[in-house]
Amino acid sequence: MTGSGPLVVLPPGIGVRRQAYRFLAPMLAQAGYRVANADLRGHGESSMGWPAINNTDVAGDLLALVDHLGGPAVIVGYSLSGGAATIAAATQPEQVAGIVEINPFTRKPRFDLGGLLRIRRYRRCAFLLTGTQVFRSLGLWLRYLNLAYPTRPADYADYIAALAAKLREPGRMAEFQKTFKSTPAGAEAQLPHVRCPALVIMGTLDPDFAHPGRRRRDRGGHAGRGGHGRDGRRRRALPARAIPRGGGRTGDPVPQGTRRCLERGGRAPTSRGPPPACPAKSATPLPRPACPPGARRPRPVPGQAPAGRA
Repeated sequence: MTGSGPLVVLPPGIGVRRQAYRFLAPMLAQAGYRVANADLRGHGESSMGWPAINNTDVAGDLLALVDHLGGPAVIVGYSLSGGAATIAAATQPEQVAGIVEINPFTRKPRFDLGGLLRIRRYRRCAFLLTGTQVFRSLGLWLRYLNLAYPTRPADYADYIAALAAKLREPGRMAEFQKTFKSTPAGAEAQLPHVRCPALVIMGTLDPDFAHPGRRRRDRGGHAGRGGHGRDGRRRRALPARAIPRGGGRTGDPVPQGTRRCLERGGRAPTSRGPPPACPAKSATPLPRPACPPGARRPRPVPGQAPAGRA
């Protein structure tokens, strides 16, 4: 926990630790938020031996954390925890002020045979994730993470080394493997019930999807349809957006859309002023020559500039 102000909860994705938000958490705290960065059940420093790890379970964990810390909260999740944010917002709207979902599994993914044949990153993702499940291979999982982060921060090697050491602890890899048995069905069923401000961010190079931009459009028309807030005022759902070159990953700087969603949902103070006004058009149309009353304007001759134009 760091900072003070409206509460923001940061659950990471599967197979990683809360340190995935090591850049985002201090930026949000500096911007005026109280930030809770928590490991998923069975991951990082959390306990092991859970019967299942799916988005419904994680949603319950997040809501329990929000209740313990004193909500409401904006939940920022990615991968499985993005779907968990959907469920939390739909089932206990009074505890969730807004949701930000980064490359989430909120809808059941469709296998894209054409994409598998044509798109190399999608094909490599399928191979690495299948191998991770079948062979319970830490090495293949780390190779998948290298694929999932096309741009990497300076401390990426140290971050991966610490993650690998954690996953080598007895029982940790087995806990992580439980997440592969989950499906986004629970989150998809709750999409029509989300009424808080919502922002979906998809990286265009996310290897989990053959066409991330298409997934963004699919989510944009459903997740977070708006509705009425606790103050009785109508709230408009924020649109989904695509971030080029895999920029939806949490090691990247905070997208402006994420900040806008936090400001609308959490209502934190912001130092940013109103957006600048659009500059007036500097060019004015050239005047057309006057035409005597009753006369017809001559038609231009092909290859010759009309009268009054340079």
